[in-house]
Amino acid sequence: MEIRSLIDALTALYRQILNQQAQANEIADAVHPDFRQSAMNLFHYLVLRSSDLRDLHDPLSDLGVSSLRSAEGYVLKNLHDVVRNLNYISGTPWDEAIPTAAVGYRDSKELLWEQTARLFGRPGAQQRTEIMVTLTPDMATKPAFLAELAQGGMSVARINLAKDDETVWKAMVEAVHQAGEATGRVIRIYMDLGGPKIRTLLPEGSDPLPLEKGRRFWIEKSPVSCDQFEAALVDSSGQTPLRINSTLPEILDRLERDDLIYMDDGLVKTRVVARDGDAVQLEILEAHRDKLKSNKGINIPGRDLELPSLTESDLQTLPFVAGHADLVGYSFVNKPEDVRNLYRELDRLGAKDLGVVFKIETPLAFDNLPAILLEGMKRNRIGVMIARGDLAVELGFDRISEVQSEIVWFCEAAHVPVIWATQVLDTLAKTGIATRAEISDVTLGTRTECVMLNKGAHILEAVKILKIILGRMQAHTSKKKDALRELNVAKRSLERLRKTPVM
Repeated sequence: MEIRSLIDALTALYRQILNQQAQANEIADAVHPDFRQSAMNLFHYLVLRSSDLRDLHDPLSDLGVSSLRSAEGYVLKNLHDVVRNLNYISGTPWDEAIPTAAVGYRDSKELLWEQTARLFGRPGAQQRTEIMVTLTPDMATKPAFLAELAQGGMSVARINLAKDDETVWKAMVEAVHQAGEATGRVIRIYMDLGGPKIRTLLPEGSDPLPLEKGRRFWIEKSPVSCDQFEAALVDSSGQTPLRINSTLPEILDRLERDDLIYMDDGLVKTRVVARDGDAVQLEILEAHRDKLKSNKGINIPGRDLELPSLTESDLQTLPFVAGHADLVGYSFVNKPEDVRNLYRELDRLGAKDLGVVFKIETPLAFDNLPAILLEGMKRNRIGVMIARGDLAVELGFDRISEVQSEIVWFCEAAHVPVIWATQVLDTLAKTGIATRAEISDVTLGTRTECVMLNKGAHILEAVKILKIILGRMQAHTSKKKDALRELNVAKRSLERLRKTPVM
């Protein structure tokens, strides 16, 4: 591509962004003042990524000019400078003033760090990647072990409110505070709301459900007793139907024949084959487990079940969160209205300063991510968690790598910190020996502002190794460079913003 063609193409893109500045200003006026520049830059990024820029990279690199591939955080300034430099190279100086709305490279880094420091409550601290660790109930009685985790690198303690009860959670909180006092370190407490997570529910005291391809079983609305379940297991004739329950029985009304249903993080694939009143029958298509236990996740890809992101259980839990947490994780947030609902409840509880992390774990949440970010920016302590477990099952494992990268790009454009989560160093934490693949996965975590570890007998070793890897990789790399094909999610988001008035 000749330099004149490059100049024309990029100038046209630059003008396209400037011509929509009125809408960018309107969007920026609607968010918290700390996020004004960030909201504007996110809008600029949506315009940029609605075009396919792949053919421009090699010619730009040949000329020694920025290829736009690492400019998420400062879109307009970068584009202005590329056009200016190309004109200088061609011998036609271009002296157009930089728009006052433009965020520069240094500004973009400072804005992201300011938002990260604000979210994790570490203003003025040295820039670093936070390490979050999921607590287990036994840690509530082991403040000394929590102190070891803190010395090893843990800076955020995660409490999963989908499990245990308020007594256990409070004991965990007290143990974290004791560990902080013993080490002189500030350990932030992050609490995950349970959300409308659908899980298997087997009768208490029963054996797990044996799994094999072709086996059929029912999910019932009515409670299944242990005696009924066990009788079905021992009936080799198959005359006694095998039945289980789920934690959200109302979903059964919305299932249709041939719907695919995944269980246990996608390891069990089933299909709806029949309905009998309030029950649906499933056939096992694939099983990568021998048995299915209670409390295992259920995913129904491709079907919007229209479940509220804030459940009745969440609403009952929020007062405890408001009184004891530094950050709250919003599970299964799907659209801007969900953000408004949570903010309204937090305002009612007087928790306006609580940090909020939006967990992106459904295709709908990913498709609405820019709108979720803009609504979230009405407060100034927000972050995003890439919840790769449910997201991978819902999207398909072939898409998770692509989508998790796109989430990072959008958040960098918005100067919003990202938490890299799900199965990070999972084998190491559980067995003491890491796989090569999960070590490589950790290096991707250096592109984010926090990495979350789950749990395991060797969690202390996992924390220490994670800290070493993050330290080494951050000395080598900062973010990344990508091809910049057009993003459909950017196009759809722009169309929605043009049709929906700013609230």
